[in-house]
Amino acid sequence: MSELDNNKKQRRSLKNLPPDRFQPKMLVIWLVIVLAAVALLFFAPGRLTSPATLKIQDVVDLTDAGKVKEGMIRQDGSGGRDWVVITGEAKDATLESDRGATNQFRAAGRLTDANAERLQKSKKFTEQPTTTLLTSIAAQVIPFLLIIGLLYFLFIRQLRQAGKGALSFGKSRAKLLTRDRDKVMFADVAGCDEAKEEVSEVVEFLKDPKKFTKMGGKIPKGILMVGPPGTGKTLLAKAVAGEADVPFFSIAGSDFVEMFVGVGASRVRDMFEQGRKSAPCLIFIDEIDAVGRQRGAGVGGGNDEREQTLNSLLVEMDGFDTTEGVIIIAATNRPDVLDSALLRPGRFDRQIMVDLPDILGREQILRVHARKINLAESVDLSVIARGTPGLSGADLANLLNEAALLAARRNKKRVEMIDVDDAREKVQFGRERRRLMDDEEKKLTAYHEAGHALVQAVLDDGHMPVHKVTIIPRGHSLGSTMFIPKKDILTHAMKRMLNQIAMGLSGRIAEELVMGDISSGAGGDIKQVTKIARHMVCDWGMSSLGMISYGDNSDTVFLGREITRNHAYSEETARKIDAEISRIVETQYARAKDIILGHRDALDKIAAALLEYETIEGKHVLEILNFGELRSPVVVEKPTKPDEKAADKKAAGKPASIPPLPASGAEPAPTPA
Repeated sequence: MSELDNNKKQRRSLKNLPPDRFQPKMLVIWLVIVLAAVALLFFAPGRLTSPATLKIQDVVDLTDAGKVKEGMIRQDGSGGRDWVVITGEAKDATLESDRGATNQFRAAGRLTDANAERLQKSKKFTEQPTTTLLTSIAAQVIPFLLIIGLLYFLFIRQLRQAGKGALSFGKSRAKLLTRDRDKVMFADVAGCDEAKEEVSEVVEFLKDPKKFTKMGGKIPKGILMVGPPGTGKTLLAKAVAGEADVPFFSIAGSDFVEMFVGVGASRVRDMFEQGRKSAPCLIFIDEIDAVGRQRGAGVGGGNDEREQTLNSLLVEMDGFDTTEGVIIIAATNRPDVLDSALLRPGRFDRQIMVDLPDILGREQILRVHARKINLAESVDLSVIARGTPGLSGADLANLLNEAALLAARRNKKRVEMIDVDDAREKVQFGRERRRLMDDEEKKLTAYHEAGHALVQAVLDDGHMPVHKVTIIPRGHSLGSTMFIPKKDILTHAMKRMLNQIAMGLSGRIAEELVMGDISSGAGGDIKQVTKIARHMVCDWGMSSLGMISYGDNSDTVFLGREITRNHAYSEETARKIDAEISRIVETQYARAKDIILGHRDALDKIAAALLEYETIEGKHVLEILNFGELRSPVVVEKPTKPDEKAADKKAAGKPASIPPLPASGAEPAPTPA
């Protein structure tokens, strides 16, 4: 390969474009230029109307009469020197041509000496050099040659460079990442130490392959990273690109699928061809489930184009004719829909689970994202990590970003702990929405939330304490009772599930006992309670029906494996399941009702505190339950925005005109898996 070709390849890699890739934008630009040239050539002034044809004597007479504005005399070149062509413009509007009325004229013929003297005296005409036949032909032919050359450059040359199909549809869309732009290292990835060890082994193999080959080991051909959204699968792949000193191609699974038949398979072949030219190299396919979904799935069979693309991918990864040096790293959060042939050893040899981080992982992730945020010394990242179970790395990054934005709106120079707490509540429970509610609606919401808080405070075993209770609307609820677990919940004990059902029903019980009526505010609580009870009976064996799984295949329709939903039990068993779920819910309903009746004074005081302060913390609920009164001050948060103040003044003395929302009054605890 010559030095010129090497320079071209380096320039293309800096632009993140595959070699000789055709750009449709340039086609549009050149097409506009060609159309503009054609318009100027054929629709220029003077071509829309033709001049009137006169005789030489008529032109002389018009000149003597003073009706000629200007004109030009040039020798014809086809005869003697007396044969001329006269063109010009006259003031006489009666001149007509075959294309309509015009005041332009043209005359050709022999010009006598007398007429020439008369035209020269008028000083209206100028002489033009003689136009030869060669120059006349050149003036007509050259524009057409230019147009043909542009069309050749645009279409013929570009189609030859495309190589595979018109407009390079069959070319791979994989981008070659540069090593200096947006470089991510393993130090920038936290919370997934086991996954880092797995992929770092591949990087170490690429740097020193003899260390593994002398023991008879082979490098894995494919690595599949599986995990919930936001856990850092794509970020980990970027870290591999930053650590590995080899070319790194990145492409999304949806880039293979097109409406044209055969395009996806062609792109797969072209991608591996580029990889072989740059071997050893890494190819990262994000969201591989878009192209690797199980074949033959769906109503009436699968998509032929997608299945052809998958077949091509299977052959390229481990087919009859393969070459070493191309390593595939893929990421997905739907491993259950992938084709089994894609997951076998020899294609994706390793499946790395990138799960939600634990408390230590969350603290490490917070420290990574806190580098770019100006935090106050009072901010303790370990406390934040303890209070954010179940949050992914993306959620934690969003939490710190929301805290920074909130501190900026409050005109602070540093992010304080109260800003982080408010941002955490916004991310986990929703943003506060100041709504106008009348006294009856506020009282109903206050007793609803007081019932949740009271029962949870009585039944809590120290794992799920009450964090905060508020009657300020958040998300879809008019009020919220927030619980933050003290540790990561990995398993669900039966007693804890029964306590959660009793807590979920306590809001409706408080409404019925105090208001003498029930509302739709417990709709979300009822759904959550029923879901937990069904899991206990059908999936976890926590009922008198025994340790038998009665789960149905309700989700297989969406996976495309089955069209109908089949139950693996009889109708009699279904009635027993419904009866057992109803028994669990009714038993916990009676249990929660007894707790509220036994602590009726505490219920009234918690509701009164909510009506007075709108928001109280979990320690205030415990103080009322243990001492019968509030012993610590309550921080009252008032709206500081001018528009909110104006709205409060405008609404003073007016009844609420906004109807109550039929939403859940309580914020449910983490849903069991």
